[in-house]
Amino acid sequence: SLSMTSAFSRTTFTTVGTRRSSTAAFRSSTRALLATATMPSTSNDRKDDEESSSIYNPFLDQAATPKFRELEPKFLSPAVTSLLEDMSRDFTLLEEKLASTADGTAKNSEISYDAVLPEVEKIQSSVEYAWGVAGHLKGVNDSEELRGVYQKCQPQVVKSFTAFSQSKPLFDALVSIQGQWENSSDDGQVDVVMLDDFQEQQKRRAVDNSIRSMKLGGVALEGEAKERFNEIRLRLAELMTKFMNNVQDATKDFTLTIDDAELMKDVPASPKAMWAQAHEDHLTKEMTDSNEETEAAKIDPDIGPWRITLDGPSYINAMQFISDRPTREVIYRAFTTRASEHNGEDKNNVPLIKEILSLKDESSKLLGYPNFAERSLAAKMAPSIEAVKDLAELIAEKALPAAYSELEEITEYAREKGGEEYAELEKLMPWDVAFWSERYREDKFAVTKEELRPYFALPNVLNGLFGLAGRLFGVSIRPADGEVDVWHEDVRYFHVYDVTSDEKIASFFLDPYSRPSNKRGGAWMSVCLGKSANLKRDIPVAYLNCNGSPPVGDVPSLMTYAEVRTLFHEFGHGMQHMLTKADVGSVSGIRGVEWDAVELPSQFMENFLYDKKTIFGFAKHYETGEPLPEEIFDKLLKQKTFSAGLMLMRQLYLGQMDMELHSSFDPENESIFDVQRRMAEKYQPHNLPLEGDRFLCAFTHIFSGGYSAGYYSYKWAEVMSADAFGAFEEAGLDNEDEVQKIGKKFRETVLSLGGAVEASEVFRLFRGRDPSPDALLRHNGLL
Repeated sequence: SLSMTSAFSRTTFTTVGTRRSSTAAFRSSTRALLATATMPSTSNDRKDDEESSSIYNPFLDQAATPKFRELEPKFLSPAVTSLLEDMSRDFTLLEEKLASTADGTAKNSEISYDAVLPEVEKIQSSVEYAWGVAGHLKGVNDSEELRGVYQKCQPQVVKSFTAFSQSKPLFDALVSIQGQWENSSDDGQVDVVMLDDFQEQQKRRAVDNSIRSMKLGGVALEGEAKERFNEIRLRLAELMTKFMNNVQDATKDFTLTIDDAELMKDVPASPKAMWAQAHEDHLTKEMTDSNEETEAAKIDPDIGPWRITLDGPSYINAMQFISDRPTREVIYRAFTTRASEHNGEDKNNVPLIKEILSLKDESSKLLGYPNFAERSLAAKMAPSIEAVKDLAELIAEKALPAAYSELEEITEYAREKGGEEYAELEKLMPWDVAFWSERYREDKFAVTKEELRPYFALPNVLNGLFGLAGRLFGVSIRPADGEVDVWHEDVRYFHVYDVTSDEKIASFFLDPYSRPSNKRGGAWMSVCLGKSANLKRDIPVAYLNCNGSPPVGDVPSLMTYAEVRTLFHEFGHGMQHMLTKADVGSVSGIRGVEWDAVELPSQFMENFLYDKKTIFGFAKHYETGEPLPEEIFDKLLKQKTFSAGLMLMRQLYLGQMDMELHSSFDPENESIFDVQRRMAEKYQPHNLPLEGDRFLCAFTHIFSGGYSAGYYSYKWAEVMSADAFGAFEEAGLDNEDEVQKIGKKFRETVLSLGGAVEASEVFRLFRGRDPSPDALLRHNGLL
């Protein structure tokens, strides 16, 4: 997934707020000196701020990538306080200048682009950098101290950026600029794709996006409506942060220690080693916390004990490999009730969800929209809620019959192979499906995940991924570990070079492993530094964050196929950020791209995991160096569409449930779980959730991320990504000259144009036509 925000429409600065730039009037060269100056205090509760403001503050050292080794939570509040004061002062001066120009009192009464958005970018950049770093650290190195400071600062940050989105002088200036451009064209309309001057094209798109964002940010509101809208904005920021915190805490709080080897008899070596390592790490931490000097005993993975948690690699392996049903049930119920009433009222997300939905609906109505979904779609590709539903129905028509058939096959297999416990079973329980699906897949295709893991060691996978990027996009990726600070010893750093010029064009951090103690779940790409000519930043830097299986002892991370796919996915996001040729900050890289198009490059990259040349570029045994056997690759191809109907229907269910909650939910007559049940009956009739299912309480994508009324984006974008990959299939994946030619075109359009061109136009520039769902259905074996 992706983390990003709009400069004019921020409501929260958790991991969703990731845009960073440099300082107002570009003060980066003097920030280190300014950081040592004593900053003003306004109350006794800022004693800590005073103490830490008189020393070097790494949050203010913004000349390059963050100084992670020196960043501590105590530095955040004084940095934010100082930067907000600067930003407020500078923006007030800009507003006065714009107002005087507009009313004719200035010498030059025509407002120019260069006097507006570039100045706004400079003014905002320092706060965006510092607050973005704080949000990043909350996602990858969370702590109670950081949470406390972050929550203390958040209201003032939100208020400060609200001032931008609701500034009448700024809005009027942008409208004036837009009008000048429209008047300069013959018919008042501009076909931005046909503009010869890409720089001009970027500026027009930036102005259009900014005007729309300000309208959605309440610039037209007055009086009580404006006051209420801003109250809601503050409250939503608080609620969304609290929602994420609760999910992280609930995930971290559950552990199950197993010391009965009988329960582990059918579990492969890798999961057992991971769980044994987790128990050993737990014992070591306990001893460290109690100041014991003795070392924790080494845990034998074949003897145990084993410590199971709810972070991704641990949970998925438990559900797929532990044969004992009661144990799976305990873990499943814990996972599907995270952050609910089962975790205590202080960590219960049910009331938070109700309030979030209510406030989003109320604020949308203040803006003149009937519901939040309509407001959300105003900035997306999809023209309407009905269009989103139409796509879901089109896919479901093919996928639902397949899902029924697939689940029945898995159930019949369980009845046949599971003994008396399953022989007379009418239906599988939710904690059975993953286990028996995996057994059926292993049997049907004669290959297990454990057989594959040794061929997917992370170092080899990275070499293959970087080689693919070289073939397709003409880039060379080189390690740069040690050149910059990182937030954890496992984090890697790389530079990206253009092969033709050998010029360094980008860099990125890679945080590959799960750390349930302080890192949130899932995988995401976010911006460290964005490309901006205005800020003199020509080297974009990305964060790529995964939650893959960590190394165990001397054995490197041996990845599952799904973890490899996730890495390719996030790398696709990173490529769009890093290979941009757009250098107007608000439309460079991933910024300014419609939300339902951002998954195009990420999902596009996943397709190459079924390309023989790509797979054999990295699938080598980590010990012997032997390549993946041909027959195993053939089996991988055959299982490509295994359970495709089930997976498609799951995604449609989540997307339509999200849309329903944000468009048609009536809290007076139903609960959020009634909506969940209603949508499940339509999109999951073959596998209905349990009565006590509380999945919604941990649905961070829509309640604390950027996917509210936008989860459908995965499938909307997959139509485009599958069709884009179809161009390579049509040319022939074994035709290397054509693959490189089409890859270059993909770089020059999808990856290079950023948000400077509408996503629909970008796709047409690459494919020569509008997207078709046929490739998506074909890739899933449904056409």
